[in-house]
Amino acid sequence: MKVDLLLTGADFITLDPRQPRARWLAVHGERIVAAGTDPAEAPKGYRTVELGGTTVVPGFHDAHNHTVQYGLALRHVDLKSSQVRTLDELYRRVRNAADRQPAGSWIVGEAYDQNVLGAHPDLAVLDRAAPDHYVQLTHKSRHMCFVNSAVIDALDLQDAPDPMGGTVQRGPDGRPTGLLLESAMELLRPLTWPASLPAMVDAISSAHARYLAEGLTAVQEAGVGAGLAGSSPLEAYAFQVAREQGDLRVRTTLMPVNAGAEPIRGANSDDVFGFGLGLRNGFGDPWLRIGPMKVFSDGSLIGRSAALNDGYHEDPCNHGMLAMEPVDLHAVLRAAHRSGWQTATHAIGDRALDAVLDCYERILAETPRADHRHRVEHAGVAGPDAVTRLIRLGLIPDPQGRFITEIGDGMIEALGPDRIGWCYRSRSWVDAGIELPGSSDRPVVDGAPLLGIHDMVNRRTASGLVLGADESLTPLQALRAYTYGSAHATFLEEDMGMLGSGRLADLTVLSDDLTTIAPERIRDIEVVATFVGGAAAHDPQHLAEQAAPCI
Repeated sequence: MKVDLLLTGADFITLDPRQPRARWLAVHGERIVAAGTDPAEAPKGYRTVELGGTTVVPGFHDAHNHTVQYGLALRHVDLKSSQVRTLDELYRRVRNAADRQPAGSWIVGEAYDQNVLGAHPDLAVLDRAAPDHYVQLTHKSRHMCFVNSAVIDALDLQDAPDPMGGTVQRGPDGRPTGLLLESAMELLRPLTWPASLPAMVDAISSAHARYLAEGLTAVQEAGVGAGLAGSSPLEAYAFQVAREQGDLRVRTTLMPVNAGAEPIRGANSDDVFGFGLGLRNGFGDPWLRIGPMKVFSDGSLIGRSAALNDGYHEDPCNHGMLAMEPVDLHAVLRAAHRSGWQTATHAIGDRALDAVLDCYERILAETPRADHRHRVEHAGVAGPDAVTRLIRLGLIPDPQGRFITEIGDGMIEALGPDRIGWCYRSRSWVDAGIELPGSSDRPVVDGAPLLGIHDMVNRRTASGLVLGADESLTPLQALRAYTYGSAHATFLEEDMGMLGSGRLADLTVLSDDLTTIAPERIRDIEVVATFVGGAAAHDPQHLAEQAAPCI
C-alpha cells in the first residue's frame, strides 16, 4: 500500500535499539509505519519530502515547562541578565515603561537576577522611577518578586503576617522592603490573579509558535491551576479552548498543583484525593492530558530560599525554607499515592530532598506500588546518601541542565566549593539506570532544547567555569533525555520519544548531527523544520510545500 508521507534524504537518529539509524521514514495518518536504511525498500507514498542531507531526531520534549507564564512574560519588561546587568539599567527600563503607560496601570518586569545586579532593587529608587504605577518585578527564579510602595500600600502589606512557606522582607524600621519571597507572592493575588481566559489562550498560542521553531513537539506544564506555578483556576480550561481554536500546536501534559486538590467522597470507602470529578494522571489523549500532581517542598537556590541542611555559603545562618512542614508534606504525598496519582515534587535544596525521600521511605513501605514513577523536580542539591536513596526508591529526578549556563555562577556562590559537585547532577542518574528526562523550567531560563542538550554535555557556566565535570552526559545521552526520557517520565514512551513503527510522527529536522559535531557547537545547530503527527508545524524552508508526489 501507499503511505501518506515518505521522508527521505536524511540521517534519522531513531533512538530505537532495534534500528538506531535510518535513511527513510514512512508515515501514515499521524504515526510512523516503517523506517529503513535501504532506499529500495521504502514504500511508495502519496507525498515525499527530500530532507537534503539533514539530521532528524524524535521531536524534543520538555518535561518541566510553564507555557502560560512564558507566553504572558513575552509582553512584559525584559530584565534578563543578558539585557540588564546593572540596577541603573533596571530602573531605566521601568521608567521607560512608565512613560509609555497610563497612570494607575501595571508595570511587570521579568527575570531580574540580584546575583548579576549586585543586589535586589531599592524601594525608594524604584518608586521614583514609576511614581504613578503599580510595579512588580519578578525574580529570575520566579520564587520571589519585588514590588513598589503603591503595591505595598494597596495591599496593606505593612501589617501582613508572613504566610507559611513565605516571607515579606522587612527593613530595620519594620516596613516592607518590597521583596516578597515564595508563598508571600500570593499576597499579590487580590490585585494580579487570576489571568484572564483570553490572555491565557493568547499566551499559549504565542509560546507554541516559538516552541515549534525550537523543535519542541511536546511539553509538560509543571503546575497549573493553583500555587506559585498556576495562572488561574481556569488554566486547564484555557488549554482546552486553545485546542478547540487551533492554538494548541504542541502536545501538552498538565500537572495540577496539589493546593487545588481535596478528598473526594465516593460510595462506602471509595474516597480519593484529587480534583473535580476524580480524574487523575493519564486521562486525556496525546494532545492534551492530565499528568502528575505537582507539589512544592521548598524554594529557589539562586533566590536563597531552597531548604539546605548546612546553610548558604555566604550566609550560613540562612537555611532557606520549606514550603510546608514535613508532616503536611507526608500527608499530601501519601494521599496522592494511595489515590493512584503519580507525583512531581519540587525539591531543590538537600534538606527538602531529604524530606521528600523520608516521605517516600514510609509511603512505599506502607503501600508498595509497582512502576509508580514518582518524580523529584529539580533534585538540585543531592548529596551521596540522597542519590543512593532516590535510586533505591525508584524515583525519577528531573534536573535542568540549562540552569548550569544561565544561573550556574549564582548556584556556585550559593553552595560554595564543598557542595557544588552535588548540584544538578545528570551522569549519576544515568549511570544508575534511571531514564533521565530533559527539561528547562522555562521561563526561568531560555528553554530552547538544543541549548539544554548543549549544557547537559558541556556544563559550563556563563563565566566559563565547569560545574561538575563528572556529571556531563554524552550528546546521545542528552538527546535521549530530551526525547524518550521525558516521554517516559509521564508514561508516554509508547507514543513518543523514538522514531519507530507505531509511534507518533513527531520529529525535528536539524542542520547537523549533534552526536558527531564538536560538543561546544551543539548550541549553534539550527532547527530546519518540525513535524507533529506527520504534518509540518514549523517549516521555514518550505520542505513540505515543495514535496513532490511519489508515483
